[in-house]
Amino acid sequence: MKLKLLLTAFTMALLTACMQQAPTMTPLEIQSMQTRSFNATYNVTFSSTMSVFQDLGYTVNSADKDTGLISAESATDSSAAALFWTGTSVTNQTKATAFIEKIRGKTLVRLNFVQKVETFSGYGRQDRNDKPILDTQIYQNAFERIENAIFLRK
Repeated sequence: MKLKLLLTAFTMALLTACMQQAPTMTPLEIQSMQTRSFNATYNVTFSSTMSVFQDLGYTVNSADKDTGLISAESATDSSAAALFWTGTSVTNQTKATAFIEKIRGKTLVRLNFVQKVETFSGYGRQDRNDKPILDTQIYQNAFERIENAIFLRK
């Protein structure tokens, strides 16, 4: 009995040590990464953001200049090999939103990218997993492109 308890404790400790914790970001860190201010008019910034989404291969689903909200999504990527071998279809897609607002003489843009993975089985079962993308390089790249688009429009 003691041996089983000791073995169980050792196994749990080993499994806990092997698990890697994903680095967590505070909401303020996430907001800071996702937001950038621009010295441009609201209209120029809105148009530039729309243009960049399209340049990055996104399809704009909706855009409302009055609210400053743009919603877009990438093309869907599906795995034909998984369907053939397992009878399960897996699709990947990135959804993106932008919120543009004017505050104290500057125009702020907040971007949000989310990875959407959907799984469909031959028996009608469907699963979906949405995961926020928290890679600073992706946001940095998008903001640099928006800045370049603003420069071209000025």
